[in-house]
Amino acid sequence: MRHFALIAALLLAPALAQAQTVLNVYNWTDYIDPDVVQRFQQETGIRIRYDVYDSLETLEGKLSAGRSGYDLVVPTSEPSFARLVRAGALRPLDRARIPNWRNLDTGLMERAGRADPGNAHGAIYLWGTVGLGLRLDRIRAIAPDLALDGLDLLLKPENARRLAGCGLAVMDSATDVLPSVLRWLGRDPDSADAGDLRAAEAALLAIRPQLRGIPGSGALLDMLATGEICVALAYSGDVIQAAARAREAGRGVEIGYVAPAAGPHLFFDMLAIPADAPNPDAAHAFIDFLLRPEVIAAVSSHVRYPNAVPASRPLIAAPVREDSNVYPPDAVLAHGFVPGTPGPQAERLRSRLWSRFRAGR
Repeated sequence: MRHFALIAALLLAPALAQAQTVLNVYNWTDYIDPDVVQRFQQETGIRIRYDVYDSLETLEGKLSAGRSGYDLVVPTSEPSFARLVRAGALRPLDRARIPNWRNLDTGLMERAGRADPGNAHGAIYLWGTVGLGLRLDRIRAIAPDLALDGLDLLLKPENARRLAGCGLAVMDSATDVLPSVLRWLGRDPDSADAGDLRAAEAALLAIRPQLRGIPGSGALLDMLATGEICVALAYSGDVIQAAARAREAGRGVEIGYVAPAAGPHLFFDMLAIPADAPNPDAAHAFIDFLLRPEVIAAVSSHVRYPNAVPASRPLIAAPVREDSNVYPPDAVLAHGFVPGTPGPQAERLRSRLWSRFRAGR
């Protein structure tokens, strides 16, 4: 009898060990389908502890300090992911443990590979563009003559003054705002030139008095959804989420998204494992799980961001997969740009610029 008990204990030990495993995930706010998290836990017995952030600066601060305790993080390819790769803060992925890697779009992975040669440290989770979130009903009422297809709507001071009464906002991320402003000015989005950065600062300060806020991603989404603001420089998926919430609320708030006609800033959010992750095996298992077409389709359907698994497209909810703001036409992608990673001196200049812009002086 004791032998049977011993055998049973030995057989149960691996399952019990797995059941006690905790996967520590650090991801953007409102950036996963909760049912996907639940399904992974049920399939594997691995419990997920899920924390969120709303800016790349917050993520980098956590990881730069070391011993963050996280097993899986989702940094944007440029500049955060690129900096973390160069600093040795991320573990190279073991593709043998990620058989669903084969599902990834090779063209998109090649573009993301600019930050990570050979795609050694990350797989694309979701991606998107930076553009304008618009409360269309208010803008039509106030300024029906204004073109809605470019950053002139927000960044030209005369337009900002006309629309200030219905609320203007710029998301609190120098990383994601400055490249678009530089591109709008006809400058290199990666410029480290002090004159170019002064021009970008002047453009932002010129509209600063008209801004209702410079909120984080989550707060900006809420401001759009409730109709508190009518123009925002924001992530595409946040605006599309806000539009869905506004429709569900049924209060007549009509939200739309516009990618700049001159070519939007493209970003790729990467699944990556910190170098000191306590449970890298669990992190590999979760990455492989997320790259299943039916799983990542559920994520895209829920958060309204495109993914990099082509086989998932037919499985995504029709209103999402057929929305050209979620999946931009090839012509928009062809004109889009992926910003590079500023060097240390340029980064300091940009950081000080952003502090002055936030302070309004």
